Amino acid sequence: MAGLKYKRVMLKLSGEALMGKKDYGIDLDVLLAVAQEIKEVHQRQVEIAVVIGGGNIYRGISAAAHGMDRATGDYMGMLATMLNALALQNMLERQKVNTRVLTALEMKELAEPYIRRRATRHLEKGRVVIFGGGTGNPYFTTDTAAALRAMEIHADVILKATKVDGVYTEDPMKNKDAVFLSELTYLDVLQKRIKVMDSTAISLCMENNLPIIVFSMMQKGNLLKVVEGERIGTIVRGGER
Repeated sequence: MAGLKYKRVMLKLSGEALMGKKDYGIDLDVLLAVAQEIKEVHQRQVEIAVVIGGGNIYRGISAAAHGMDRATGDYMGMLATMLNALALQNMLERQKVNTRVLTALEMKELAEPYIRRRATRHLEKGRVVIFGGGTGNPYFTTDTAAALRAMEIHADVILKATKVDGVYTEDPMKNKDAVFLSELTYLDVLQKRIKVMDSTAISLCMENNLPIIVFSMMQKGNLLKVVEGERIGTIVRGGER
C-alpha cells in the first residue's frame, strides 16, 4: 500500500458520464475506459465501492414519466441505476476484476440485497462493490446514496467523477472566464449553492467529516492519481485547509 493515500474509496459516477456523445444510453467505449481506470486502482489493492446515477437511462424515458408523481419517477430512476450497475459489472468482469452488485431494491435474480456487513466483507476480499438502486427510497438522489453508503462502509473519501477537472464559479463549458476552485469547505458549498453534490449529501459528509474530491474521469490515469494523493481536482472538506 506504499504510495497510496486512500485505502477504501467511494467512487460516484453520474449516469450522464456513461453516455459519451450519445443523447442517452451507454457508450461502450466510455464504459470500457471507466472499467480500465477502476481496474488500474484495484490492482494497487485499493478497496473500491461505486455508486452510479441513472440519468443516461432515465433521460430516454423522462418523457414517459412526465406528469407522474415524484415517487414513481424516482423508483424508475432507481431501476435505471441498476441497468448501469449491471453494465459496469459486466465490463469489469470482462477485465478480470471480481465484482459484486448490491441493491437497495430486492431483485434476487440479478444482485445481492444490500447488507452493510456483506458489503464490507466483499471489499475486504478484494471485490469491487457496485451499489445500485440508490437508497431504496424516493426523494433521495444517488449523491445522497453515495454519501450514505460511504459512511456505512467507512470509506476514506468520496471521489466524485465528472466531465470537467473540478469545481468552477460557473459552468466552464459555457463561460471561459469561470474561475477554478481548488478547495472548498462544506459550508461554502451549502451557503453558496455550489453544484458539487446535493445538500443532503453535503450535510452528511460535513457531519461525519468525510472529504469529497471532484475530478475529471475523462483524463486517463486521474483516478489513480487521486488515490495516490496527487492534488488534482477540487477538494471539499471542513473549515481547516
